[in-house]
Amino acid sequence: MSNHTQQSFMTRCAGWSRRSATRLGAVAALLIASLSQANLPAQAQGEVRSSHGDWQMRCDTPPGASSEQCALIQNVTASDRENVGLSVIILKTADKQARILRVLAPLGVLLPSGLGLRVDNADIGRAGFVRCLPNGCIAEVILEDELLTKLKAGGQATFIIFQTPEEGIGIPISLNGFSDGFDTLP
Repeated sequence: MSNHTQQSFMTRCAGWSRRSATRLGAVAALLIASLSQANLPAQAQGEVRSSHGDWQMRCDTPPGASSEQCALIQNVTASDRENVGLSVIILKTADKQARILRVLAPLGVLLPSGLGLRVDNADIGRAGFVRCLPNGCIAEVILEDELLTKLKAGGQATFIIFQTPEEGIGIPISLNGFSDGFDTLP
């Protein structure tokens, strides 16, 4: 991957929360509230509407919202560390102006190192953590066309969390069904 592409991803990640915080509205409230009530790996609240390979589409109407919100979700645990899990959430904002990739990582991650991402053998970059809840820390980025295309065409994404600056733990996420699931996301 070129340095320009990686730098572009990291720049989008770093500035995301300032530019898009107002766009999340009811969707953010739904998913953050849902995840804050669960243990890792987080089991998002809401009704399972469909399954797409290794992904589930869950929908719910958040309090005060006029319409239902849906997200594509996958929960995984590291194969060699049962206490290290991730919840990966893909959603469209209520106004349909942005697509969000949100990851809930376990407490104890090294926040300054951010969350790394590889799709198949391509290093995508790192995203910063934007907040921590009682059950984990959230990293999120706008899911732009270039990254979306890579995820749809890929076989596996690996999210990398750091417990020390030297120790990264790669947690693979299957992309089986991601493309179909994303295409059906309202």
